[in-house]
Amino acid sequence: MPNLTDGLGRFQREVFPAKAGLFARLADDHRPGALFIGCSDARVVPELITSAEAGELFVIRTAGNLVPPYTRGAANGVVASVEYAVSVLGVTDIVVCGHSGCGAMTALAQGQDLSEMPAVADWLSHADAAKARIDPEITGAAAISALVRHNVVAQLANLATHPAVARALTRDALALHGWVYDIGSGRVEALDPAGAFRAA
Repeated sequence: MPNLTDGLGRFQREVFPAKAGLFARLADDHRPGALFIGCSDARVVPELITSAEAGELFVIRTAGNLVPPYTRGAANGVVASVEYAVSVLGVTDIVVCGHSGCGAMTALAQGQDLSEMPAVADWLSHADAAKARIDPEITGAAAISALVRHNVVAQLANLATHPAVARALTRDALALHGWVYDIGSGRVEALDPAGAFRAA
């Protein structure tokens, strides 16, 4: 906690005064251009990766950058946030960003026993479609890397089941993007129209 308190002090003394005009505008203006859906992993910081300024990204972070498919009547903060970002904020782009060394994807790829974490196990079922695409002959780091990429594709498919997203896609008012961020190198691979991940 001392590190957080010290950081807050630096923000109030140095960062906020230098950007006071920006924050004054943002106090009454919330119009991010993109929704960034990333992993809760502390090493994956959307604003840092994209060099985004305050107010530019609407961010959802979940374990494994998972997005539940739309189910009417299911109270879910992720589903509600997606709907709000598209229907109210009018974001024009959604990025789903996986990353290297993802604990959620590692657990799935290695078949780890999650019986002591039933909520985690239930949540990770949103990656079942991605897991089903992994060649059983692939093991170790290659399996994890493949699952990270297949999972990004699967979560983009889940996003498309959300009515607000589907409507915006039909109007060409929204574009979906898949990224994979490599923590060690800082490189990002982006999903291309052919379904392959290439250096961004």
